[in-house]
Amino acid sequence: MNADATLLVNSYLSWIQRTVTAEALNSTTAELTTPFLDRHNDHLQIYSEKLTSDLYLLTDDGYILAELKSSGVESRGRRREELFARLLAGHGVRLVGDELQVEASAHELGQKAHSLLQAMLGLDDMFVLAQPRSEPVFTDTVAKFLDAHDIRYTAQVKFSGRSGLDHLVDFVIPKSRSAPERVLQVVNHPRRDRVENLIFLATDTRAARGMAINYHVLLNDARQEISPDMISAFHAYDVSAEPWSRREEIAEALAA
Repeated sequence: MNADATLLVNSYLSWIQRTVTAEALNSTTAELTTPFLDRHNDHLQIYSEKLTSDLYLLTDDGYILAELKSSGVESRGRRREELFARLLAGHGVRLVGDELQVEASAHELGQKAHSLLQAMLGLDDMFVLAQPRSEPVFTDTVAKFLDAHDIRYTAQVKFSGRSGLDHLVDFVIPKSRSAPERVLQVVNHPRRDRVENLIFLATDTRAARGMAINYHVLLNDARQEISPDMISAFHAYDVSAEPWSRREEIAEALAA
């Protein structure tokens, strides 16, 4: 890992440590407030319940599912339920009743909390707006774009990072004679915290894999304009980023 990458990873982890706050609710349960925001600009919270001396239950207390239901997501058909289940499985998170949950031993707490938060962020981004039933999820739209250009890919792949954290990437395109392995991430609702999170993902996993790998991001600009500063932030860390409206400009690089 070069000096800049090390600085970014350490700075990101330090920022998380400084900005996460914890409050004991009782002798076995704590509430963690994180710096990550949902679409209402509210800080995401998770809850930790100590089950035994070395086993903890982490949960969102039903928050994400309640938000999705308020947006009408539960009535949107089997395909969206499949995407919901696949994203949770990719992060090792289960749905129990209305809650997103994961169990962790004491030494796994950091990783499992990270996985739960990434699942919450992923679902919040995937279903961020109450769209018409006929409008597909953005991830599916991107998959159809890849298929139309005969771009081979594997969806929902877990990468381990140099930090020890796991990351779920949206699409992995295998290396070829003319191009290295490529990762394509999609962002339905571009926000600053999502940009920072994806830059960390790219830096952390690139350092761990020990091989040439190109990172690409497609940002949904159907409902909001993508600022040049957001694009520049990705480029500063060697991540190619384009608005969805300019997707054809990266098709050749992905198909190579």
